[in-house]
Amino acid sequence: MTTINLTEVTAPHKLRRNDDPVTSHMSANTVDTNKMEKVVLDAIDSFKDRGCISDDILKVLPDYRYSSITARYKALKEKGFIVTDGSTEKAVSGRSQLKMWGSKYYSVLYNIK
Repeated sequence: MTTINLTEVTAPHKLRRNDDPVTSHMSANTVDTNKMEKVVLDAIDSFKDRGCISDDILKVLPDYRYSSITARYKALKEKGFIVTDGSTEKAVSGRSQLKMWGSKYYSVLYNIK
């Protein structure tokens, strides 16, 4: 299990657009992003040094919506929990998806201290 620093909450303004309806602004101020970030991070970490793409995460988390999962990548990357290096892999759709690693597995894979 991965430990997420619960003091590092994703800022509400990053969860909505300025021109969104007032209900979106209210929701952004009340949603617990850390819970979903932890779920997504644990799924990414489960692939260890192999890394994964969004299709892999969707298979591991079938009970969650695509938008709920993919919305967490940016915050996890900004917080340093996941790494992308520009590598891609072909998705089910035939298009390329960025490969992701949990930062602890990426640093071991490439011997980064």
